[in-house]
Amino acid sequence: MTYCLGIKVKEGLIAIADTRITSGTDTTIKKKITLVQKDGGALFIMTSGLRSVRDKAVVYFNELVETETYDKLYQAVNAFGQQVRRVAEEDRAYLEKAGFKFDLNTIIGGQLKDDEEHKLFMLYPEGNWVELGLGAPFVVIGNSGHGKAILNRTLDEDSDMRQALKAGFLSFDSTRVSSNNVDFPIDVILYKKGTFKLVEQRYTQKDMASISAQWDDELKSALQNIPGDWMDKAFAKLPQVKDEV
Repeated sequence: MTYCLGIKVKEGLIAIADTRITSGTDTTIKKKITLVQKDGGALFIMTSGLRSVRDKAVVYFNELVETETYDKLYQAVNAFGQQVRRVAEEDRAYLEKAGFKFDLNTIIGGQLKDDEEHKLFMLYPEGNWVELGLGAPFVVIGNSGHGKAILNRTLDEDSDMRQALKAGFLSFDSTRVSSNNVDFPIDVILYKKGTFKLVEQRYTQKDMASISAQWDDELKSALQNIPGDWMDKAFAKLPQVKDEV
């Protein structure tokens, strides 16, 4: 499984991806984000699903980028979607015969030279896509069930990039502690609107240990500080335990 998160706020984009690859009993670390910076434009690609499908689609797309020029990000998203369909035509029947599901989901974000602003897209295995607007400031693929609550509660289009990265890390950390197939290191991509330059940083568990510990402590403290008088009526209904003779 995978954890990949894309966030769009007015100031820019945040991308976070774990690096754990699990195959049977084997666990390895591999990068899940691809960066493309060319001709005054910048974009990132994150995927969840079969690694072999992902690698093949990325190789095909990188070949296209060598010869084709895309002025708007949706054009590059269309091109990557075509490569996903190409891989599906080549490999889907063989994968399904072997018991595997063709399930490549993709997050693509960035800004190309004719884009008025930064963009964030979710691309489905069928090759179709949706664009994430400021009203829906994030998208998660892979193991998405555990980390959405904090994002829903804390993020909106006016959040600054620092706040977005904090929330994004805590979302990842909530997923990590609830799942054995998502883990450090994590790769973080930052993109500030209008700069056409991606910044990349990798964080290990050691790097973030104090933040994880602080979050655990603050959650426990917040829970302890929530008033409890609203529970009195319910607990009053509990039968009393008779003293043993």
